[in-house]
Amino acid sequence: MNAPRYDGRPISVCLLISSLEFGGAERQVIEMTRAFDRTRVNPVICSLSREVPLAASLTLPEADLVIVERRGRYDFSTVLRVARLLRQRKVDVVHAFLLDAEIAARLAAPLAGVPVVVASERNTDYTRPLFHRLALRLTQPLFDVMIANSHAGKAFNVRTMGLTEGRIEVVHNGVDTERFHPDHAAGLAFRKTQGIPATDPVIAMVASFKRQKGHDCFLKMARQVARSFPNAWFLVVGGLVEDDFEASSRYAAEIRQLAASLDLGERCRFVGNQKQMEAVYNGCDLTALLSLREGTPNVLLESMACGVPVLASDAADNAILVQDGVTGCILAKDDYAGAARRAVELLSNRGLRNRMGEAARRHVCQEYSISMAATRTEDVYRRCLEGVDSRHRSPRRPRVAMKKEELMGQTQTLR
Repeated sequence: MNAPRYDGRPISVCLLISSLEFGGAERQVIEMTRAFDRTRVNPVICSLSREVPLAASLTLPEADLVIVERRGRYDFSTVLRVARLLRQRKVDVVHAFLLDAEIAARLAAPLAGVPVVVASERNTDYTRPLFHRLALRLTQPLFDVMIANSHAGKAFNVRTMGLTEGRIEVVHNGVDTERFHPDHAAGLAFRKTQGIPATDPVIAMVASFKRQKGHDCFLKMARQVARSFPNAWFLVVGGLVEDDFEASSRYAAEIRQLAASLDLGERCRFVGNQKQMEAVYNGCDLTALLSLREGTPNVLLESMACGVPVLASDAADNAILVQDGVTGCILAKDDYAGAARRAVELLSNRGLRNRMGEAARRHVCQEYSISMAATRTEDVYRRCLEGVDSRHRSPRRPRVAMKKEELMGQTQTLR
């Protein structure tokens, strides 16, 4: 292992991620890269896939993105090529997101002499396949600290992976409050593209088609709200999950069939992924995310930043993000009837809805801006670098320098 290069200059960081498809982790990586103070952090994103639609939609500069394409499930050359990039960029910290990138980062960093490896947790209370558990366990000694985006995610890894609490930091997601802000004109323009009258009530759910997101609960809520507001519209915003395409497609078909069986008709719109999400939120009176499990949902923060109150299930840290009765409403999981009652209450009371929206905007600006999240993440990087001892090892875990042959053997074991 090479001696640490950190000397108070901007920290060279590689944010390694499996792809830049539409998703919460992917969006957060790009927003974070744009929010870092370049006098303190010099970031580059490395995607293991050429599928990078978010890079274009969020105007990521070309210089901030490198693609090291993974050519197959067991393509060990990915590790070697990532190591080459880390060495060329003289990276101080590699911060990995999503499983493929996590494993690649842990194996590549020792080859490149990177002093600090940061793992991530973006979810909670899910079941890891056996292969994933094995891969994560075998490479667990190879990272310094994990950043979880929720306290629930931290507790999940302590419970299921045996990590100590001191090895996990919690940094909630942040939102770009300049991009996501109240904009009545943008909201009206979005409604016009959907053929929705300016005065009709609109409730949206923003989520990819994953079973954990609770689309069924949203649609059942919608059916009850429609009884009180027959002119209400219900928007399902989001697309299929590309890295689990078959399961996501089956689930989407189930949800469309459910919408048809609930007789929601044209009032329920499946509008897919939207590039101008700020306009979508501003076109809504409420948003709802009634998930079974979560990390820190970007969509709640984005909606609140636009001054739109949220209905959220009591999953993970949602009750921390959303102040019940102040910036939105927290519901028990699967409580579509309770969600419907709160939605009807808010749609019936414009004054209450506006007060909640204003409070939501203030709360996000004060506690959950992307600049605050970037600063908190940078603090983790800096503490890890400063904690590297005179033997050039992190005191939090005994990293063992590994030669290419040893890493190859480790990878063969993972197969």
